[in-house]
Amino acid sequence: MTTADLHTLTGAYAVHALPDGEREEFERHIADCPACAQEVRELTATATRLALAVSVAPPPQMREAVLRRIGTVRQEPPAVARQERRGAAGLLGGARRLPRYVLAACLAGVVALGGVAVWQHQSADDARQRADRVEQQAAELSRVLAAPDAATATRKLDGGTTATVVVSRSLGKAAFLAAGMPTPAAGKTYELWFDDAGTMRPAGLMDPDATDQALVLDGRIENASGVGVTVEPAGGSQRPTSAPVAVVTFPEAAGV
Repeated sequence: MTTADLHTLTGAYAVHALPDGEREEFERHIADCPACAQEVRELTATATRLALAVSVAPPPQMREAVLRRIGTVRQEPPAVARQERRGAAGLLGGARRLPRYVLAACLAGVVALGGVAVWQHQSADDARQRADRVEQQAAELSRVLAAPDAATATRKLDGGTTATVVVSRSLGKAAFLAAGMPTPAAGKTYELWFDDAGTMRPAGLMDPDATDQALVLDGRIENASGVGVTVEPAGGSQRPTSAPVAVVTFPEAAGV
């Protein structure tokens, strides 16, 4: 494969779509190509934002609350033309201010309600709080993925799962991205751990219902050499109660 061909593989590499041989060749290429390395970081951040756009579901009780109150809430009277114009401008202005992935999350919530378009005050507050949390998580994830010293390591696990860690030592943070994670048994969840010379330090919980996800590990890297994943009881554990299903060693800083 020519160097020109390798320059075109940044997108496929960012979404883990390269076969093993091409992936290894491309990884050797980006070690000496800062432009492609930067493009991979940016494309990975974008792909993560798109994934997060569909990863947020409304709480189950929201549908029940809306349907319960439909018969008791009076319909608003038609607004006059001026109010309609002002209302439309306000909605459009709000849409311009919100990031695309937050809007997508809100729309996904509406679709999940079966087309019901009645939003009560408390439900709307809950949705806004969830959207704010998603926005904060996505912003933190993007900082790690787009950091100038971000370094990436990918490992194929049993069953076809792909696990990727992205480390920024200047930020002291690491992100974990998984594709094709099998669903754990009922009452179980995946827990992440910093590997501190063989001692596991809690680093956050994964969503047991999501096969593809990306999140920033809780806490700072400090002296950790990698990240481990174990299956734990719902809610997590203070110490691992099972053997790791995966351990991914942190890569060296970009450019090292």
